[in-house]
Amino acid sequence: QVQLVESGGGLVQPGGSLRLSCAASGFRFSSYAMAWYRQAPGKERDLVAGISVNGGSTNYTDSVKGRFTISRDNLKNTVYLQMNSLKPDDTAVYYCREDYIGSWGLGTQVTVSS
Repeated sequence: QVQLVESGGGLVQPGGSLRLSCAASGFRFSSYAMAWYRQAPGKERDLVAGISVNGGSTNYTDSVKGRFTISRDNLKNTVYLQMNSLKPDDTAVYYCREDYIGSWGLGTQVTVSS
């Protein structure tokens, strides 16, 4: 079955960096687009970034453009989210999602606070 396992979250000070990873299994990873979403307390789950099957095309929500970078390694079945210049508004649970059947991982908490 499809499984997505996110990791790399934690507590970081404003201006800091984190790198999230999402390890995928149960489907042909290299054939499907992937995306990162986030959900802050009391808010809806929103798209953060998406990446095409070969990584040649990416898209970002406006609030993270220039700070976050999505990438993938099709040999490792893993998608990444490099997050720089983090702000308190980036605090949320971050989830990855696959374009195969649209399943979600359990998420990883990112907290940006001094």
